[in-house]
Amino acid sequence: MTTGSSSVKTKRLTSTAQSLFRRKRKWLILLFVCLIILPLALNFWVKAVGKDRIISDAEQAPHHKVALVLGAGVLPDGTLSTVLKDRVDKAIELYNLGKVDKLLMSGDNRFSHYNEPQRMKDYAVAKGVPPEDVAMDFAGRRTYDSVYRAKHIFGQDRLIVVSQEFHLYRSLFLCEKLGIDAYGVPGDYPGTTQSIIREIPARINAVLDIYILHPTPILGEKEDI
Repeated sequence: MTTGSSSVKTKRLTSTAQSLFRRKRKWLILLFVCLIILPLALNFWVKAVGKDRIISDAEQAPHHKVALVLGAGVLPDGTLSTVLKDRVDKAIELYNLGKVDKLLMSGDNRFSHYNEPQRMKDYAVAKGVPPEDVAMDFAGRRTYDSVYRAKHIFGQDRLIVVSQEFHLYRSLFLCEKLGIDAYGVPGDYPGTTQSIIREIPARINAVLDIYILHPTPILGEKEDI
């Protein structure tokens, strides 16, 4: 009796262990999908939406009234960062080619001592762009905010977006989902490996913003360009 009872207990323990293993395996698979497969799939989707709207050669870009130039950092001495200078230079090239009539400089100005749009405009004007052809969006704190405000504050539903290629995928994804018909023209600076890697979670966050979070940027009175 004792031997039989031990055998039954052993079988029960073995069955319980197998059941626990199967449950853990399911959770591990689910965790793998959530942490690895799903982010990669969302990243691929965001890139797929924007890739056919990127025009590498500025001379081949269609004419649009406005180029949306996305902010990317100003150095403590007031000069544009390498990334931002590259974007503004490309926007100036589009303007000089007659591909756009106006430049909309969108960046961060949440602190009194930090003003991306103004620095961007100053640089463009110093390069020969008339001041009246450069508008400024002082509440473009994120790419989502810049795109949203371009439509709802500045009344633009057709744009050329200027940034680096790795950033344009997300920017054009946001444009499409927010109702803007946009093309992207990349700058010449490819970006660092670190910045390209950071784009993966940023693209996932863009999907969350569009379909789940629906954040409302800082708004205000509408402005004509």
